[in-house]
Parts: sequence; C-alpha cells; structure tokens
Amino acid sequence: MAKSQQTFNKSEKEKKRLKKREEKRKKMEARKAAAKESGKKGIEFAYVDHDGNLTDTPPDPSKKIKVEAESIEISIPKTLESDKEEIDPVRNGKVSFFDSSKGFGFIIDAENQEKYFTHVSGLIDEIAENDKVSFELEKGMKGMNAVKVTLLK
Repeated sequence: MAKSQQTFNKSEKEKKRLKKREEKRKKMEARKAAAKESGKKGIEFAYVDHDGNLTDTPPDPSKKIKVEAESIEISIPKTLESDKEEIDPVRNGKVSFFDSSKGFGFIIDAENQEKYFTHVSGLIDEIAENDKVSFELEKGMKGMNAVKVTLLK
C-alpha cells in the first residue's frame, strides 16, 4: 500500500491559503457595500495643481507657466580658461619616518601639515628621516601617496 503524497504540512498550508483568499474576498465585498451606501466613488479624475500636488479640481489656468523647450538646457556648464586655477603639483615637505629595509615611509606636507605615504618605487633620490623633499601627490589604494620624491638641497 502506497503512502499518501498529501502530508500534514502541505494540507495546513493549503488551508491557510484558502482561508486568506476567503478573507480577502469578504473585505472586497465589504468595501463595495460601504461605497454603495455612502454613494462615493472616490476621485474620478485627478489633477495636478501648479505646486505639483494631486487634487480633484482642475488647476487655475491663470497660474499656468509657459516654458519654451528651446530654453531648457541639459548639459554641464563649460569652464572657461580664466576660471581654472593654476595649481602647482610639486609640493615641499619633510620626511617624518622612512624605513629603508621595508621600503616605505611618511612625508609631512609643509603647507597643510598632512602626512602622506611614500614607497621606495616613488622615490627619485635616496631619502632619510628629517630630509627636506619635494614631491607630487597621486591617488593610491588607501588615500593620497607621495610620488616623484626628490631631495632638496
């Protein structure tokens, strides 16, 4: 004799699904009955007023603003050559720490006192701690890195 494919869990889920469907149908019928009683059908037409809000009354035509399609510009404003600031990429600073065995260190910028990481691959001259150097900044994986580091005399 074969075992029934209909398990207890499956039958419970089916009962819940049918119960939910019946409750939904009853709610819909109750809403229809309430609408018939009150005589309201809701908003038949929805209008958008001059502020962008939905209303059931048409908007006032005197507040309508006429916009010409040619006057709408969708672009990024062009920057003029006179608007651009000249930024000197070469900065000066002092080596605060450098480990030659590991090949990295830190340089403190003379202008804003920020520390920048430097690696031996970005060095032009040999550097040591407390040396005055000039360098350029480049975006690295964890922030700005000092590259093209040269020793100042």
